[in-house]
Amino acid sequence: MSRKILYIFLFFAAWILPVSSQDNLKMGDIPRVMERLFHFHIENKQLNPSLIRRSVKLYLEQFDTEKAYLLESEVAPYIDMKDSRAEEILNRVQKKNYSDFMELNIVIERSIVRAQKLRQMIVEQMTMGAKETDFPVSGFARYPQSESEIMERQKNRMARFYQFHQARTQLDSAARKLSVYGLFEKKVRRSENNYLFLDRDGMELPKEKIEHLVSLRILKSFAKSLDTHTAFFSPEEAYEMRLSLEKQFEGVGVILSEGIDGVMIADLIEGSPAEQSGQIKVNDLLVEIDGKSLGSASFEDVLDLLKKRDRSEIILGFKRLDPMFKKETFFRVSLRKRPIAMKDDRIKSSYEVVEGGIIGKIALHSFYESNDGVSSEKDMKEAIRDFRSKGELKGLVLDLRENSGGFLGQAVRVAGLFVANGVIVISKYGKGDVHYLRNIVGKSYFNEPLVVLTSKMSASASEIVAQALQDYGVALVVGDERTFGKGSIQYQTITDESADLFFKVTVGRYYTVSGRSTQIEGVIADIVVPTQYAPYNIGERYLEYPLSQDRVESAYIDPLNDLDEKTRLLFEKRYLPNLQRVVPFWKKALPVLKQKSAERIANNSSYQKFLKKLEKVRARQSGTVNSVDEAIEMNLEDLQMQEAVNIVKDMIQIHEAVRPVETTLLPTGSD
Repeated sequence: MSRKILYIFLFFAAWILPVSSQDNLKMGDIPRVMERLFHFHIENKQLNPSLIRRSVKLYLEQFDTEKAYLLESEVAPYIDMKDSRAEEILNRVQKKNYSDFMELNIVIERSIVRAQKLRQMIVEQMTMGAKETDFPVSGFARYPQSESEIMERQKNRMARFYQFHQARTQLDSAARKLSVYGLFEKKVRRSENNYLFLDRDGMELPKEKIEHLVSLRILKSFAKSLDTHTAFFSPEEAYEMRLSLEKQFEGVGVILSEGIDGVMIADLIEGSPAEQSGQIKVNDLLVEIDGKSLGSASFEDVLDLLKKRDRSEIILGFKRLDPMFKKETFFRVSLRKRPIAMKDDRIKSSYEVVEGGIIGKIALHSFYESNDGVSSEKDMKEAIRDFRSKGELKGLVLDLRENSGGFLGQAVRVAGLFVANGVIVISKYGKGDVHYLRNIVGKSYFNEPLVVLTSKMSASASEIVAQALQDYGVALVVGDERTFGKGSIQYQTITDESADLFFKVTVGRYYTVSGRSTQIEGVIADIVVPTQYAPYNIGERYLEYPLSQDRVESAYIDPLNDLDEKTRLLFEKRYLPNLQRVVPFWKKALPVLKQKSAERIANNSSYQKFLKKLEKVRARQSGTVNSVDEAIEMNLEDLQMQEAVNIVKDMIQIHEAVRPVETTLLPTGSD
């Protein structure tokens, strides 16, 4: 299982700084927050019956994401709401009366109590985990119709949890097997207690905390009702998203998870104090902090102890079991907190030697930028410079298969490495304002054969880069038939640590230089080389409440009409004469390249076996959005990257054959 999937099951502690504090929300805050979202949103400017209908449905779904608690008969009055009832709820909400959502809470509370009783019965029946193939890896398309069906779905969740721990922990006795279900119950009750308004000890929460939780849930459902990418976040959620975007934080670099034996080391961040100490290993049990035994402290208590540290140094005590001699040892490690860059989540580069040089391979997982100068553009440049130190860089594969986006400015800068002056992104906002994001460097950083490798998981900023390079003709897009299809722009407060509220809201649509939007349709591959995600219903078109697609005028000849007069005159003199032109070379060569690729795939027995597995997955699809876990495990050999490299080899051969007589076909560039 990949590290990305593993993190789904782990808590990313890493001894990080405490999250910023935020006052408890009140019901009276809801209109103020929504007014702010409506001010920014590209389409919706006030609540209406349609949004009320959506928000009620979302309120239920944000609780029961797997459809394992609520009966169809319980949700039907809310899911199939009549217009008259939606109008009534809207009228009450406009008067700051949220009683309808309080009624939903009562339905939810009853379903939790029922599920807890059913799980007690299940534990008595289950003494060992079921086979993985017996249980789907995702939620269900519809709500259960009977209590027995709820019991099966709760059993499904427990079995999958058991299978995960069975693969990582010795379960050599009945007591240890039962302890897995005990751990499951403890984890599940954390989220359930929030809906029952109970604290960690099962005591009722203070009234102000209850009001905060209800207000937070209402705001989350209202925000998401505006469109699929508008959202409201708690400070804790915002903090974790900042880590993801900036790829840097301050801490010691331990990643913790909760197992049946206690809090354990799940991983160490590369280059962190914990990893560099050389003393800590995965599966070590954390049993002591600064000489204080953790004893029976809960996972939350341990995290709180780590977060509340106000000193730069901490002493962690560990137990380690030697499986060969079944001997347990105790040791302490002193660690000093410092800034840590999450290199594993940035880029990974490698190369293949070919005749006369090398082909570089760069996997870019997101478009990131931090205040300390870390950025995807700088990492890309460094990787390309490193390739050139190894030999002549004759071609490049830019792997964006699992790149779900990031900072728009970084997408422009990364695309700008491969084109000269010109428009990369056109953005259009709610009032019709159009703006242009340009590369103004003047020369490309790399101008040899280039393949952009994509999948259905490539989204947002990665689609900007892929389509912009495709529009200009400087690269071929290879991968799934199309990418995710997110072509909307969000304004967000997540990266502002001092913000009073944390949200993102859809404010516009973006388009590349051709005037085409990636919204819904995604980036269409020049050469289809299916990835493990191909058979799954992944993409904007499968999400609820997406924006529609449209087009704007192309900007190959930059109109400069978003610039003031002084700046426009400067651009006319220095920028327009050096605009990147569309390169027709690879489009003309495409029929030959597609044929060669198809022949290789047809004659590759490993790829043919892989394609047959994809067909089996397609045959099992029921039309619902499924988890990609199975697909990730399906393809251990990177067949797509192999074929992308082969396509680059073909491009090099074609390019070198015509280089002496058609040197003007490709854009000029320099290091």
